Order: sequence, then C-alpha cells, then structure tokens
Amino acid sequence: MSSSSRPRGYPELPAPLDVAVYDNHTHLDPVVEESPRLRDGADPLTPSEHLDRAQSVGIAGIVQVGTDPVSSQWSADFAATEPRALAAVAIHPNYITEYADQGILDDGLHTIDRLARLPRVRAVGETGLDYHYVEAGTAEFERERELQRTAFAHHIAIAKDAGVALQIHDRDAHDDVVEVLLSVGAPERTVFHCFSGDVELAQICNEHGWYLSFAGNVTFKNAQNLRRALAVADPSHILVETDAPFLTPIPNRGRPNAPYLVPDTLRAMAEVRGVAAPVLATMIAANTHAVYGEW
Repeated sequence: MSSSSRPRGYPELPAPLDVAVYDNHTHLDPVVEESPRLRDGADPLTPSEHLDRAQSVGIAGIVQVGTDPVSSQWSADFAATEPRALAAVAIHPNYITEYADQGILDDGLHTIDRLARLPRVRAVGETGLDYHYVEAGTAEFERERELQRTAFAHHIAIAKDAGVALQIHDRDAHDDVVEVLLSVGAPERTVFHCFSGDVELAQICNEHGWYLSFAGNVTFKNAQNLRRALAVADPSHILVETDAPFLTPIPNRGRPNAPYLVPDTLRAMAEVRGVAAPVLATMIAANTHAVYGEW
C-alpha cells in the first residue's frame, strides 16, 4: 500500500484482553483531540467515546494527564465526573522556561499544588526534565537545565505533601532525573512515564522501588534497549500506558494512538517477559492500583 493510500484514521479495535488493565498515562483533553497535526486525519472522538472503546477491549480506566495549568484543571474536572478516569496534574518541563520568562511560573505551580489535593487527582505529572531541544554546553542549556531542575524539585515536593504519586517525563536527562530524585527524596510512588532508559536505568529503578511505565514505543523495531530494560524490570513495578495520541504501537505506528490500543502494547510486553498476556495483565493491574488506588 502506498503512503498516499495508507489509512490515517484511528485503527481498528484490537482483540479484547482477558484480564482488564489500566492506561496509566494518556491525553484526552479537547485541545489534543482537536489538533489536526495530532489527529492525522482521524475523526474526532469525545473523551467518553475514547473510554467506551477502551472499556470494550478490557481497559478498565485511565489516568488523564495534564501538561499545564489549563489542561491540568480540565483533567481534574473530567476525573471528578467520569468514574473511569483519574487525573494527574503538572507543568511539563518544556514549558518551564517560557513560564519563567513570562513571570507566571509561580502562579502556575500554585495551581498545580491546589489541584493535587483534589480526591480524584492521584498523581503530579507529567513533570521532570527534557534536554532534547537545547544544545548542551551553551548558556541557554545551563539556564534551561537549572530552571527545569528547580521546577521538578517543586513538583516532587507537591506530590509528597499531597500524598500522591509522581509521573516523570525524562528525555535525554536520565542522570539528572536520578540525581534530583535522590537529592530531594523521591515520593513513595514514583513512575517513569514512557520509560526511555536502558538496562542500567531499569536496575536503578529496581533498586529504589520506582515504577517503569512502558508505552507503544517498546514495540518499535529500533527499541531493543527498551525491551532489554523491560526484561530485567521488577515485575511488581511494571506499568503500561499509551501516551496517546503519541507512540502508537505496532502494527499501527504512524496512526493516532488511543487508550483502546493498550492490548497491542501489553501483548508485546508479555512476549518480552516470556509470560502469557493474562498473567502480565494481572500483575500490571495490581501494580496500577498500588500506585494510584482504586478508580
């Protein structure tokens, strides 16, 4: 099939899971769903329609994740009225310097602190460090690094004070993420969202009791490092996610992702672990409840 005739909308439903699990990191807020760049030609779905599709294939619930004060407020409001959703709230590391330059970072962090206390908000995230877009060794990098590290530490303090989990965004910053966690003290339930490290980072997570959440990129052909990390991860600390609408798993890579595609990722993970999919699903469901509580 040529690229011009390849279907670009949402993929078909996968076969349902025998044991229900949870998508512990997804983005269903309307700003994401309505973006033509992200939808890539897909018919828009309402958040409820997404959850209906997910439920039909064995996805019992989601954690809807905010990336700024507006989407965090939406996520908290959505979770307050939708029993299949919990919320996570934060300011994404890529926005920290912009917020600081605009003089609104402190107000934004105050909003995140307030939202983190709500009963259906069960995590602070996604927060962390992202050095992908700045050149190392430059003055810009050093300023960005310092601002991100300071904001990350502030998010960690919010999570610990509110008694909720921490969802970490870690891109090209493994060493600094670990350093900040160890220097300020990681929350009891710390999750590396969309785990992007190698065996070494997986072993560090095992040592400290941190959770590794795997997304659709673990199915990609060039992601052998992720599969090696998954193979050595503590089974009591493995989670699954979509990071929808991004990182759609094989065989639908290049099309929009959604919570109902978790089964494709979970089955690929089960192959890596050498266990049946229902066995892995049972473990992941228990792990998810240990991190976020009951839906």
